[in-house]
Amino acid sequence: MMEAKPRKQSAGAAVMIIGFGGPSRTDEIRPFLDRVLQGRPVPRDRYEEVVRHYELLGGRSPYNELTFRQAAALRAMLAARGADAPVVVGMRNTPPFIEDALRDLAARGARRVFGFILAAYRCEASWDRYQNDVAAARARIGSSAPEVVYPPPWHDDPRFVAAVADRARDALGRLDAAARADAELIFTAHSIPVAMAARSPYVAQLERSAALAAAQLGRSTWRIAYQSRSGNPRDPWLEPDINEVLRALPGRAAVVIPSGFLCDHVEVLYDLDVAAAASARAAAVAFTRAATVSDHPQFIELMADMAVTHLAAGAGA
Repeated sequence: MMEAKPRKQSAGAAVMIIGFGGPSRTDEIRPFLDRVLQGRPVPRDRYEEVVRHYELLGGRSPYNELTFRQAAALRAMLAARGADAPVVVGMRNTPPFIEDALRDLAARGARRVFGFILAAYRCEASWDRYQNDVAAARARIGSSAPEVVYPPPWHDDPRFVAAVADRARDALGRLDAAARADAELIFTAHSIPVAMAARSPYVAQLERSAALAAAQLGRSTWRIAYQSRSGNPRDPWLEPDINEVLRALPGRAAVVIPSGFLCDHVEVLYDLDVAAAASARAAAVAFTRAATVSDHPQFIELMADMAVTHLAAGAGA
């Protein structure tokens, strides 16, 4: 049997995983928050509250480490397919910044970059701002900046859905048999302003992937909840809040599935594992949280397939 030849790749093609970033040490917390909140009128007590959240979590976020793990897994999978292309990480709010990653790729001769933004559900905050930051970085770099192209929506891609369902299945397995049978599946994503949601497919994409993942788990019922609201309390944001949902399930079991978060960071480790878990205890709810997809093999395969398509499209360019 003849071996399949590797698909031709462009010598000028590369991959950049684009993420939010997070502080890796205690002394990085405030500079990180200052960058994230630049230009936003956040009350000082809310700012200090978030600092305390990070301090409770050991003064750091695992987000960067997990994103680099995703990049390493993607690099290995591409190499196994004969796609020898650079895979780098570019962050919005912590080193390595998007501009530095693009300059690195330009120095290596990259002319066309496949940019994979770490956001399953698209809105201004989760998608447009990343693209705007990339465009601004390219403008600062000038004529040597590589072109950046992005994947089509993948919230309902079978591999992403399978990864979410597999993480939820593991969480269900941590409940006893009686609780497991009656457990409420609650899919969560970051709350955003209602006005922003109305201009985007964010809610519809979340609901679609939740329905598909629940079906893989053999469940016909499930809920959507939102978390980590951070805006003006007078502005309407997406509801219901995860804590309200949990408090309305006294004596039940709940599996919280943070499908809107692709790596663990403070919104998962504090807002769910600490705050939501406390709400569940107060309501006598048996609470367990599914892991984020992170470097789940199915999710890495999704990224690899999309990257290979990009690399092949750029061959000979």
